[in-house]
Amino acid sequence: MSDLLEKLMSDSMVCVSLQQRQDYQFDVSFGGAVPPLLTDEPAPMGNGLGPSPVQLLAAAVGNCLADSLLFALRKFKQAPEPLRCEVQAEVGRNAEGRLRVLKIKARLTLGAPAAGLEHLDRVLEQFESFCTVTQSVGQGIAVVIEVLDSQQVRLKPR
Repeated sequence: MSDLLEKLMSDSMVCVSLQQRQDYQFDVSFGGAVPPLLTDEPAPMGNGLGPSPVQLLAAAVGNCLADSLLFALRKFKQAPEPLRCEVQAEVGRNAEGRLRVLKIKARLTLGAPAAGLEHLDRVLEQFESFCTVTQSVGQGIAVVIEVLDSQQVRLKPR
């Protein structure tokens, strides 16, 4: 599992560009056929017409975790779909009184019962370590991960 995923993600440069529309609104371009994304700060700074930087960070962590979990399960020819991931980013003030993301909590929910998935214990032990974004973010922000199956049985942490 790790060799293929690491090969797909290694030795590449990811580039995005941002162009200000007005105030705190930016068009984020990803290149290729990917459509641009409008970002904006919530009120009172902005108008909340697009995701904020904190929402994008939370989405990146959740998306990477879901991708890693799906990849790990598919390696064992398991079908956990549809996966769901809910992410909460706790924003608060640091010691200097500046707003910071203090903690991220991610809850992944499988679309299948755990009893029907083979090698699930092995997958749950290792899928996080292959998540590029979460492992990088986790070096500076606490990331708490929970995994449930389709019947809301808590699989991780136990």
